[in-house]
Amino acid sequence: MSNNRHAGPAQPPVVEEGEADLDLGAVRAFVAVTEERYFSEAAALLGVSQQAVSKRVAKLESDLGLRLFRRTRDGAELTEDGRAFLPHARALTGLADQAREVLRRRRRALRVDVLDTRLAPVDLIRDFHRHDESVEVEIVTSNGLRSARAALDRGSVDAAFCRASGPLEELDGVPAFLEPVHLLVSRGHPLAGRASVPVPELAGSVVWMPGNVPGSEWAEFYRLLGDAFGFRIDASGPDFGWDHFVADVGAGRGVSLVGETMRLPWHPGTVRIPLVDPAPVYPSSLLFHRRNRHPVLEALVRFVRGNRPPFDPARQWLPEADLAVFS
Repeated sequence: MSNNRHAGPAQPPVVEEGEADLDLGAVRAFVAVTEERYFSEAAALLGVSQQAVSKRVAKLESDLGLRLFRRTRDGAELTEDGRAFLPHARALTGLADQAREVLRRRRRALRVDVLDTRLAPVDLIRDFHRHDESVEVEIVTSNGLRSARAALDRGSVDAAFCRASGPLEELDGVPAFLEPVHLLVSRGHPLAGRASVPVPELAGSVVWMPGNVPGSEWAEFYRLLGDAFGFRIDASGPDFGWDHFVADVGAGRGVSLVGETMRLPWHPGTVRIPLVDPAPVYPSSLLFHRRNRHPVLEALVRFVRGNRPPFDPARQWLPEADLAVFS
């Protein structure tokens, strides 16, 4: 028996089957082009590339099945369909902005993404929290830049510490720190008694790093380091975690590279030795979305800017791609 007291013909769906939902980013690009007249100006307003704006507008026109702009010498002009769509587009973006502002006003901790709680970014966040203990901070661990981009874009985290040497698109970044790289060897290794090791002495050797995930920004860093000084990275695993890694190095499985401040499990059979002449330093930046307005984020950015050690080209080494960020 039906609960429908007024049975009748089924009502047509609001969106026909096969129709695409409107992409809010594309609608926002349409409004920006309308207001700025030029795709380049709209791109600057949104903090993205001109190509990204063009693609978004093209997608919107494709989804609507309408042409919204005419390209002229004086910029982009709305078509008749574009003029009809404009007030609705502004209403959509306005409603989205209002919804976001309501959520931003809710009190919640600043969510900061780190690769691992054993690594240097956690020390920097702890120092920030000690600077103002009224600030609420939540640490989230993930897969570095590969997952941080999407997390920052959807707002599930407010900031992320990553090595980022390429284009950031809608993200912004602040150079955060440079961590010296150390050599990790067993106590029986010939280098174990040295106070430091010039990195050119590693030429021709193999460095074992089972945690270097293919496609990750840290795997790229160590590959570039090996290429620059003539040693090879062996990323063969499996990676059973820090305890097993340190124990294997202590047992003579191979030599490895670790960060100076990395909190490794203590093991009586391992020795950590600074690399010098030049000293390789692993670069990390604080990344955040340009539209993020968490009330604590600005304070964290200021703190990071005020505490970043300078890069010393006379004694330190960075890959070419990172020099522009840290010089």
